[in-house]
Amino acid sequence: MNDVKIVSLVGGIAIVLVMVELLRRRQLKEKYAVLWLAVALAVAVLAVAPGLLDAVAGRLSVADPVNLLLFVGMLVLLSVCVHLSWECSRLEDETRSLAEEVALLRNQVEQREPPS
Repeated sequence: MNDVKIVSLVGGIAIVLVMVELLRRRQLKEKYAVLWLAVALAVAVLAVAPGLLDAVAGRLSVADPVNLLLFVGMLVLLSVCVHLSWECSRLEDETRSLAEEVALLRNQVEQREPPS
């Protein structure tokens, strides 16, 4: 095995170990860990069988397999950004709703209790 394969394989294994540790410490939710574990698996597969990328690039008529790898990586990162933006928007709406509910409840409590 050459150096690139070893580095790629070690990188894939490192990603898996980091994800497992973050899951164990409950610092990362399972739904996000699945994505990163899939990335780690893809890195490990490409490290063990680099000809696979060449074969896929050939089937898709991509001139250079590295271009395909960069394009797929860009799509993955773009989809992660879109998903995180959606999550932020959803949480912002939920936070606003909860703040309004707390304000209404605080108002009800203040109306029932006379100030001291």
